[in-house]
Amino acid sequence: MKSLQEQIGINLKNVRKMRQYSLDQLSAVTGVSKGMLAQIEKGQSSPTVNTLWKIANGLGVSFSSLVEEEQTSVAVVRRADKTAVQDLNELYNVFSYFPYDQQKKFEIFLLELLPGCKHVSEQHLSGVEEYLFVSEGEMSVSIGAAHYELKKGDSIKFTANREHVYENKADVSANCFLLIYYP
Repeated sequence: MKSLQEQIGINLKNVRKMRQYSLDQLSAVTGVSKGMLAQIEKGQSSPTVNTLWKIANGLGVSFSSLVEEEQTSVAVVRRADKTAVQDLNELYNVFSYFPYDQQKKFEIFLLELLPGCKHVSEQHLSGVEEYLFVSEGEMSVSIGAAHYELKKGDSIKFTANREHVYENKADVSANCFLLIYYP
């Protein structure tokens, strides 16, 4: 089984080669430095969640297409088998459960927000929708100037074409499942 870092490198290199991009061209479309992209492709760097989103948005691909191995027709997902992609502060962990499927047009993640986490997510491509289901704890979601407080069992759906913020103001972890739909 490949490490998450290695899998990201393999997937990124495959997308780049398929599109016949040089590292310079890939850097231009993603806004990520050529050096960082080369390190990621070689499995020498573990990119942050924000870096992976920049790459995914720049390439017009799903986040999970960068982190997951190709799936079979039946998949059992065990949290213990998953490795998180972390933000720099290590308070925001993303576990890819079901990667993007071209026919279904969605992907599903488990998000873990540790106490004090404030994760700012850049806007996604036009028409992308997020469906968030809180499974543990409490969290707030800000979309533009609007703020929403969510507790265990609550859900929210929104168009993700503007910056949005996930925050855990409590002293215990908050977990939620996130479904991202791509039109």
